[in-house]
Amino acid sequence: MKQLTSSIRWNIQDLDALPENEEIRREIVDGELFVTRAPHWKHQNIIVTLSSVLNQWSKQMQMGVVVTCPGIIPSQENSVIPDLVWVSKQRLAEIEDEAGHFTGFPELVVEVLSPGERNIYRDKQAKLKLYSQGGVQEYWIVDRFSQQVEVYRPDNGKLTLTLSLTTSDNLTSPLLPDFNLLIKDIFS
Repeated sequence: MKQLTSSIRWNIQDLDALPENEEIRREIVDGELFVTRAPHWKHQNIIVTLSSVLNQWSKQMQMGVVVTCPGIIPSQENSVIPDLVWVSKQRLAEIEDEAGHFTGFPELVVEVLSPGERNIYRDKQAKLKLYSQGGVQEYWIVDRFSQQVEVYRPDNGKLTLTLSLTTSDNLTSPLLPDFNLLIKDIFS
């Protein structure tokens, strides 16, 4: 006998109905719910390091802002909280709603991988697809376990792996003029 399966599609109203809990992060990508607990302190430390360097560059260039863990709600079935973003002043004016959430995607999105197949799937497949569809211009996936940074850039409308950087490399970006960061400094 064939078993019928129905997949549940989550939306923003479903998230709003759940009890508040600051210990967990809930995200929806294309109607699929992802629930994770607060990340390891080393994960957080990488975000702080990247945020500091990007923020210093951004203040110097006066081109945009760096935001850690912003809520991005581009549709009823997509609500994500990337680890870090950089958004130009112009784009910020276009995507920020009255509640301070983003209704569209910034130019740069950064995710730091957490262990586990579900987390890797979320960042390297589900979110990669969503960010591609949302017009993200650059996506960095930071892997603290292998001490690598993967850089994805658009190619024919899809974010594609462009660079895999290791601790002996420098991170630069055509999106961020004069930005330069030694990969090893992210992990030290």
